[in-house]
Amino acid sequence: MNLSNGVKITKVAAASSAGTSAVNGNTVDMTGFEGVLFFTTIGTANSGNIFKAQIGEDPTGSDAADLEGSAVVAEENGQVVWIDIYRPDPSQKYIRPAVVRGSSTTVGDIYALQYEARKEVIENNIEDVIIGKLLVNPYEGTA
Repeated sequence: MNLSNGVKITKVAAASSAGTSAVNGNTVDMTGFEGVLFFTTIGTANSGNIFKAQIGEDPTGSDAADLEGSAVVAEENGQVVWIDIYRPDPSQKYIRPAVVRGSSTTVGDIYALQYEARKEVIENNIEDVIIGKLLVNPYEGTA
């Protein structure tokens, strides 16, 4: 199996300009997946700027509660931070990333990579959102 066929790629939040308000990503429905990896970029390294994950039963995230131990703090300006959640509580199937901004910082686009799909092939080309291609056994030549 190819990685792009077994991983669902979702942009869950657009980049955010400098500010101090929280940035909450959209929830992802974990039905049919064993894990999810979220990642983004934190513009300003500061102990108050925290990337974390939250879980709940409501698809809107209205009941989202922090996942214990999920906090990640960038150690350098512009550092990519990530959280990988494997086999979360199945009774709460909606997970979202969140960035708490204790000091003013930018936040990059936030992505989710859901993996170990029970359905073998995932379609990751979504019109006007994300596009790419799978190459199988490619040879040198014109791109």
